[in-house]
Amino acid sequence: EKTGKVLREFCRCYEEQYGVALFNSVRYEIEGNGGPQAQLLHRKVPLEDHVIYSGNIFQYIEENKKWRNRFCVVPHNYGLVLYENKLAYERELPPRVLVNSAGYKVLTSVEQYLELVNNSLPGVTPKSGHSPILKCPTDFPLILWHPYARHYYFCVMTGKEQEKWRAVFQDCVRHCNNGISEDSKVEAPAFTDAVRMYRQSKEQYGTWDMLCGNQTQVLSNLVMEELLPELRSTIGPRLKGKAPERQRTWIQISDAVYRMVYEQTNAQYEAAMARCEQERPQLESTIRTDMDQIITSKEHLASKIRAFVLPKAEVCVRNHVQPYISSILEALMTPTSQGFAEVRELFFKEVTDMNMNVVNEGGLEKLVEYMEKLSHLAFHPVKMQSCYEKMDQLKLEGLQQRFDVSSTSVFKQRAQIHMRQQMDDAVYTFETLLHQELGKLQGKDDLCKSIQRILERVLKKFDYDSSTVRKKFFREALLQITIPFLLKKLAPTCKGELAKFQELIFEDFASFILVENTYEEVVLQSVMKDIMQAVKEAAVQRKHNLYRDSMVMHNSDPNLHLLGEGIPIDWGEEYSGQPEADKRRRAKQVVSVIQDDEGALPYEVGAEALLQPSSPEPRDLGVPPSSPDGVKEIREALAQESPADGVGAEERLMNAPASPKPRAYVPAEAKVPHVTPASPIPGAESPSLATGTSCHQPSDQETGEDVTPPGGECSPPQPTVTTESGEGVQTEF
Repeated sequence: EKTGKVLREFCRCYEEQYGVALFNSVRYEIEGNGGPQAQLLHRKVPLEDHVIYSGNIFQYIEENKKWRNRFCVVPHNYGLVLYENKLAYERELPPRVLVNSAGYKVLTSVEQYLELVNNSLPGVTPKSGHSPILKCPTDFPLILWHPYARHYYFCVMTGKEQEKWRAVFQDCVRHCNNGISEDSKVEAPAFTDAVRMYRQSKEQYGTWDMLCGNQTQVLSNLVMEELLPELRSTIGPRLKGKAPERQRTWIQISDAVYRMVYEQTNAQYEAAMARCEQERPQLESTIRTDMDQIITSKEHLASKIRAFVLPKAEVCVRNHVQPYISSILEALMTPTSQGFAEVRELFFKEVTDMNMNVVNEGGLEKLVEYMEKLSHLAFHPVKMQSCYEKMDQLKLEGLQQRFDVSSTSVFKQRAQIHMRQQMDDAVYTFETLLHQELGKLQGKDDLCKSIQRILERVLKKFDYDSSTVRKKFFREALLQITIPFLLKKLAPTCKGELAKFQELIFEDFASFILVENTYEEVVLQSVMKDIMQAVKEAAVQRKHNLYRDSMVMHNSDPNLHLLGEGIPIDWGEEYSGQPEADKRRRAKQVVSVIQDDEGALPYEVGAEALLQPSSPEPRDLGVPPSSPDGVKEIREALAQESPADGVGAEERLMNAPASPKPRAYVPAEAKVPHVTPASPIPGAESPSLATGTSCHQPSDQETGEDVTPPGGECSPPQPTVTTESGEGVQTEF
């Protein structure tokens, strides 16, 4: 009932905004106004058929209260895919768990997690001395927490490994949060504007942390934001048992409700989209035919609203916004520019190191090896972490409360996504220019000079594009902070009077011109001048290496963008000198971008048991089912195993006949290439991450793991996943 009520109101907003977004898209297509041209090339398919990361990690299974060793794979779509073990992955068996991490927070301490859990169910706090909801057998936990969906508990053995996995998980969250594709010029703006209008109708202004994930996830969050407090007040007092048990039950209830809401939301939103798509040809035909009349009508409406609103808006801007713009801008500029400077430094260092190594170690063959690594630098979570963490310094202090900014995470993640994109653009431009030069080079000296010359050219282009991207980001962030504040301030005196302007819109154009949108544009214009001026002054003063707007970098490489349209460069394929049959086999392989370099960890003994030819069944860690957490037993089991056993398992795996030939992207610190076959990845993607998968897709009812009876052996994973209650395959979230 609640989902239907929210979705009916939202879909009405969406259908209204769809016509406006379609008009804006067609108008932009006709009139242009694209801003400065980027100097760097943009890669079309950044990480096709590659794995971001793969490795072993402990996962806590709530259903049987055990910690189990899992093999985790992060494919190019940034979903977390957990397999029973490495062998199950290589045999292309279905995964245990699929996680889309949009909306999650990555926690690295149990204390942080317990604080969030205690706040989620007020009045239910475990007494001192009682067992908390979660214990961790090591000092290095990794917890994925979500305000509505189920939580995921992991742990590792060392601090270094914890930092590595934390960087990987945060990369997954960052990517999945950015789930609404900007390539859609109509659906995406219509959706985000509809969400904003819906929330403003409920008197909710300001940034919203849960505007993350794909459209269905965002709408599910919208429903849960209203539903959860009612659910908590109804069900909370009826929960039985000790405090930890009540908390655990509440998390399960919230997750079950979230799944139901997701399914219902998905169906209703798809129906609304289908209606809009059906009407699109007729709407677009009207827009193209009557474009001039629609623009004239909109300008007439805007002039009337401007006369009514602008005097009040200007007073509000002058008294409540203008004095703080420079402070907000400075708070944004410092960490963002430091992050981009770190991106530039990292790119320079990697290319310079490559150049030295190529000269010292020998020619083209080494160049191919290093270029394969460099081409994925932007997607190396650990190396990029030094750039991303600069944004942790972003603090708006008192400004955050004044302007109703619930969290700075929206701005942090947006800046980090820009950093990754700029790094990949720089790398792609470098490798495109170098690839063009290779045929003309006569030896190592020529190669060294050519690499240095191309690096300098790319850095100039990077500086220009970095300035353009950051200035745009600053302007958008300032608007995102100040506009909701102004709308809230002006609402009591202006919003009630907007209905009288409706009669100024011709009925034929009512689908493309909305009074509410035009009113917001007028409010935006009232503050835009001050924001543009503040950013311009920062550029004139060359603060943080920003370029003036008047500075235009002429295209010194007129054919460069034509090169970027060509077939993607495959360094290993093109310069490996292998027979065609080897090339074909090699092209099918998926290569981890990051490799573990610590050797085998103690908990890899589980993999060793799996690899014994005479014993295909996975070996239990020896935690009795009666044990709530098995912390003591796990520690004892780990203490009994030697690292050498794990190394032996790894060697047997690397030398097994079924293993494909290694083709690995290995960073400088890595020792052992890790090879994984390509075929499981499409099948490992959840429906919210990818479509058209060919491998087994678990349904919502499939739960993934059989609970082994006391004293029984775990059976080897089978292609068909059972439907007994277990750790819960997550297909949608």
